[in-house]
Amino acid sequence: MHELGTIYYVMKTVENLAAENKLTKVGSITLEVGEVSGIVPEFLTDFWEYARKKNDLFRDTELKIETLHAITYCQDCRRTYDTVPQGKTCPHCGSGNTYLVTGNEYNIKEIEAC
Repeated sequence: MHELGTIYYVMKTVENLAAENKLTKVGSITLEVGEVSGIVPEFLTDFWEYARKKNDLFRDTELKIETLHAITYCQDCRRTYDTVPQGKTCPHCGSGNTYLVTGNEYNIKEIEAC
């Protein structure tokens, strides 16, 4: 379970930004999580509820999670397709000569200052 470490990384990053901008409270943090990133959004939420209570900057901060759709590109037929239902094999031409375009990301998208 790397979600707890991920939450602490987000908190540290936002703490640094808050210090640079002289913020004392953060209203919300929006994370983008790719659907094949290996990160379980429900675990992020659970760990956030645990960790935010230990830090005054985040005590009332809402964590928002947006899922990034996974898309794969086929190098043979040059088409894209939904990764999750199809996997690595292109549904258009049957090729395995594919690579993931999006869906493996994990980003801090937005920080709402109070």
